[in-house]
Amino acid sequence: MGTYKIRSGDTLSGIAARYKTSVSALARANGIKNVNLIYAGRSLRIPGSTDSFTPAKPTHTTGVRPSSSGVHGSSSLAANARAVAGSMGGYNSQGLCATGVSRAIQRTYGIKVWGNGNQIDNNLPRNRFRQVNMSLAEALRTPGLILTWERTSSRLGSIYGHTAITSGDGRSSYSDFIERNTLAAGGRSGLKIFAPI
Repeated sequence: MGTYKIRSGDTLSGIAARYKTSVSALARANGIKNVNLIYAGRSLRIPGSTDSFTPAKPTHTTGVRPSSSGVHGSSSLAANARAVAGSMGGYNSQGLCATGVSRAIQRTYGIKVWGNGNQIDNNLPRNRFRQVNMSLAEALRTPGLILTWERTSSRLGSIYGHTAITSGDGRSSYSDFIERNTLAAGGRSGLKIFAPI
């Protein structure tokens, strides 16, 4: 029986296809109860395989990258968030920030997260995301963190809040549009920051 080290973005079905086995065989061999939940960095036993495979570290912008605080974000979530924001509003808000964030999460992790800007934090699956304590400036240097504010200065923001995903460039974030300078956006309160596990 061989082994495989799980990479960020892997799915059990994708690994099963690569090794010409079934999802149920992988789940049995590894004691996996939820076939939709595997963790990057862990090793899987591959039934019927005699070789081991540990992938090289990625050289592109997908995967997990730590910030200087040790909090890990997801470059693939940031890339998907940018694509969603570009297709929805470009550089102009459509008032659909939670829709943009939810679409990016679904593209990256295959899960839907419901709610508006100040509800999405309560609906993030805790087995996939954890709340972290850091400044907005530090969070913006880490790609793929989820930001939520309970209130903003706009009429809709005072009711529904705001949510976005960090780009990792130290200033911009993505939701239903690309916000070029998230640090300069005034009138926001109740910030919470969530990192992928």
